[in-house]
Amino acid sequence: MGALMAVVGMIAFGLFGLLQLVVGFHGLEIQFGPMWAYIGAGLALLRFTPFIVVGAYFGAVDIWGLHPALAVLFAMPGLLLMVPGIIGASIAAVRR
Repeated sequence: MGALMAVVGMIAFGLFGLLQLVVGFHGLEIQFGPMWAYIGAGLALLRFTPFIVVGAYFGAVDIWGLHPALAVLFAMPGLLLMVPGIIGASIAAVRR
């Protein structure tokens, strides 16, 4: 059962990444033009993703009409884990 959950999680993670890439491409295309969309997609294939992250934010806001805070979480889901970690580290540093 654990192996099945791992496979399902990996497939879901991959599909989410593909969704971010597609929305990021279209967001860059709408906001900055097709040239920047292709540059961002090409750089994403080289594992340089800031352009696609920006495009995913603009795509989520402009195409899907999401609230900007939800669009940030869609574009950078790692924030859900980083923010509590930063807060916890800050509290631990103050308690010392």
